[in-house]
Amino acid sequence: MYAIVRVNTMDRERVAAAGEQLAEFAALHAQQPGFLGTVTVALDDEREVVVNVWESEEHARAGLAVMGPLVGGMLAPLMATPTELVGVGAATASGPVGEALAEVLTRRAAGVTP
Repeated sequence: MYAIVRVNTMDRERVAAAGEQLAEFAALHAQQPGFLGTVTVALDDEREVVVNVWESEEHARAGLAVMGPLVGGMLAPLMATPTELVGVGAATASGPVGEALAEVLTRRAAGVTP
């Protein structure tokens, strides 16, 4: 697995008014090959850590080529400040989350849609 970690500072008033836009973005993100999901951690009322998890670095790069322009048009206007890239790299998961991700990867490798 591979992860991209960012800190976003959101304008909550803009976010509150953008429900359909956020749902559309999430749906487009979910359609990207190799995308496993996003974990978002609210740090305070404005800042959040966002972890996008991909099957591989190659999937993440291909997804970025598609999603990057959409972020600029759909998410950037909702941010109070530009997104901050914290880091990228190999990722692991343990416990029930790790087991669930392992099951998803096993099913995908077998050609079964979860």
